[in-house]
Amino acid sequence: MSLEFLELLAREAALVEFERPVVAARAAGSPLLEELEQAKAVALRVRALLERRRRREEELSALYDTAGDLAGLRDVDAVLRAIVHRARTLLGVDCSYLTLNDAERGDTYMRITDGSVAASFQQLRLPPGAGLGGLVALTGTPYATANYPTDPRFQHTVEIDQGVGDEGLVAILGVPLRLGSAVIGVLFAANRAERPFAREEVALLSSLAAHAAVALDTARLLSETQTALAELSAANAVIQAHSVSVERAADAHDRMTAVVLRGGGVDDVAADLVGVLHGALVVIDAQGRTVATARTPGSPAAVPDPEGVELGEAVAASRSEGRSVRRDDLIIAAVVAGADNLGALLFRPDQPLAAADQRILERAAQITALLLLFRRTVADAEAQVRGDLLDDLISRPVREPDAIRNRAARLGLDLDAPYVLVVAGQELRQQAVSWARTFAAGRQGLAVMREGRIALLLPGDDPAALSRLVARELARVLGAGVTAGAAGPASGAAAVAGAYREADQCLDALIALGRSGHGACAADLGYVGLLLGDRRDVAGFVRRAAGPVIEYDERRGTALVRTLEAYFAAGGGLAKAAEALHVHVNTVTQRLDRVAQLLGDDWAEPSRVLDLQLALRLHRLR
Repeated sequence: MSLEFLELLAREAALVEFERPVVAARAAGSPLLEELEQAKAVALRVRALLERRRRREEELSALYDTAGDLAGLRDVDAVLRAIVHRARTLLGVDCSYLTLNDAERGDTYMRITDGSVAASFQQLRLPPGAGLGGLVALTGTPYATANYPTDPRFQHTVEIDQGVGDEGLVAILGVPLRLGSAVIGVLFAANRAERPFAREEVALLSSLAAHAAVALDTARLLSETQTALAELSAANAVIQAHSVSVERAADAHDRMTAVVLRGGGVDDVAADLVGVLHGALVVIDAQGRTVATARTPGSPAAVPDPEGVELGEAVAASRSEGRSVRRDDLIIAAVVAGADNLGALLFRPDQPLAAADQRILERAAQITALLLLFRRTVADAEAQVRGDLLDDLISRPVREPDAIRNRAARLGLDLDAPYVLVVAGQELRQQAVSWARTFAAGRQGLAVMREGRIALLLPGDDPAALSRLVARELARVLGAGVTAGAAGPASGAAAVAGAYREADQCLDALIALGRSGHGACAADLGYVGLLLGDRRDVAGFVRRAAGPVIEYDERRGTALVRTLEAYFAAGGGLAKAAEALHVHVNTVTQRLDRVAQLLGDDWAEPSRVLDLQLALRLHRLR
């Protein structure tokens, strides 16, 4: 039965075909109907995951193709047409188009359309602030509507509404084309039926808009250079300086485009940037953590320290102005993708930068945003896959151990090696999930959120130490105490569910015992630990509670164990204990002093007495 679903997945069957095996089994009265339903559900989840990956690959391929177009830019109109067409294809919309601002007339006109059929729409001009596109061009902010004709947020005009109506458009998304701090146009994706636009779609369209702006800007720079060479032949020095600047920009553009095309990372962009603009660079993420550093060999500039700069105000200014900003001897460029703040570039140049050189830094920020967006998307997909595996191990019986073992191996996890299950917190926020995924992945483990708690499967053989580590590190991230219970070590896929139950019960016990904010395993809970999980480590409990006293008697032939039993039987009375042992009271006192040396001065505290009494009774029974 499961093989049939695999065959459907292999040939990328339509969604409705996955119902056929279930319908056939139901008609035949098969006893495996419930198992078939479960297999169908798993197959549909796999199909959805493969579809998301396929779509993301298409998006990445299109962005790489766009970057390649820019690298070999010859015809700006051809590049813009390719960008507009890719926007329509990737977002799955009926129509896409690009408008540019007309500085002379003070309005916005249609430059490129894809999928349009109405001539009146293709000739539209939008006054400042009118319609969705006019509002985007005026404010420089992305806008989206699921139903434009009925949306009161926009200034409707007869001409615009007639053009939109002739085209039959309903849902519209528009993002600005930024050139420095100025908005030079708008890139649109539109549908002829109602539909919402997801945040990822806004970010993708914004990335395409950034490439379109780069194409226009590069074409403008080339045009300006040619004009300057033709008209200012007498000002040779100025022309040479401008030419060097343009060549440096082109060099930087080619380098960073090549980084994207070869699948490089943020480190490569940083290294290429300081190779063109001499100085020292730090790249930080949205949380202010250093992602990459680079410094030109022999540069006198010190690497910027993110903690020594008032970053919040500077990054906000760079985002709002759409360009890099100067703060003392630093130039700061925000790294953004649509409305997402992804971090910033902090650059300390060897000498003051010209405006064109600052644009190189800003383009590097755009490329960095693209790479960080790729990395985050890949990381989210991988984390989801790892979480799904742990959730399956916890919630479903392991019927195919080899398949599970291979699935884990593809994620870098050896389930046959010792591992520990840790369950932490109650009603945790999404920030805790992100931390747990990163923490587990860094240790070749798994993490998943279940019923408001984080479950982590971590390689290792010390549940007590790992529980304390998780509680401590997660509390530091959240700024509040976190409780963590652990179980293990265990091995094998079949043992995961039992270890999870024991760790979860250990967490409940910690909270019930008033030990919130701590990490522990069953062995740390004394007699309570004997009641948790499927294992009853009586010998271990006796060893932890009374082992030093028992071993002392065995080595020296003393009667410390018998003295403790008599002491407890007498309710802590020294005289009664001495009478029962037929020794002097001083002898009992001396023996109890020896017990304190072996077990610690707090051995008679109520929290330890119960464990000690139970351990002595279990020792007597054994």
